[in-house]
Amino acid sequence: MSKLGFRCLKRRSIYTRIYGNLRWNQISVDAPACLNGQRRDSVGILETCLPQLSLHSPVGDLTISEEAGQIVALDWGWGRDQEPTPVLQRAKAALLDYFDGKPLPADLPLAPNGTPYRQKVWQALREIPPGETRSYLDIAKIAGGSARSVGGANAHNPIPIFIPCHRVVATTGLGGYSGGDGLETKQMLLELERNGVI
Repeated sequence: MSKLGFRCLKRRSIYTRIYGNLRWNQISVDAPACLNGQRRDSVGILETCLPQLSLHSPVGDLTISEEAGQIVALDWGWGRDQEPTPVLQRAKAALLDYFDGKPLPADLPLAPNGTPYRQKVWQALREIPPGETRSYLDIAKIAGGSARSVGGANAHNPIPIFIPCHRVVATTGLGGYSGGDGLETKQMLLELERNGVI
């Protein structure tokens, strides 16, 4: 798995036309470092860098990203630029407590970027208690759509663990998981929660 560089927002007219006014982009570790929250990309366009904070966890290194006082991403890998803002420090402490068996606080400021449908799915995921699972079909009954569309929303969840997509399983097995080492990571998170370690 490649190391995570840092997340930044690119403001380009082509991205504005295609994706709206903001576009997430993962930058390679060879990119120039952020200076005062900004850097220039390879063609000289000014980008705003998101504050990040990384931690070691039982499921691998994790990096939390923040924008405007809200958590916007959790990625596997170690971020190059570490900026311990109050929100990131609180989120990191919450994750460390989570892996020590404590529940995640419900009042962490999360701001996942996604369509209105994905937002509905992610809200339904946050209502699944630790140690329990729901099927993709169960979530589809709450958020609308189909089991497949719920799986698609889960695959695009930018804040896994905090938005617990690992708690959604197929009717015939685990289903999928795109975080960490895939199904191995999903199984580990579910076992930790079921065994009361989390």
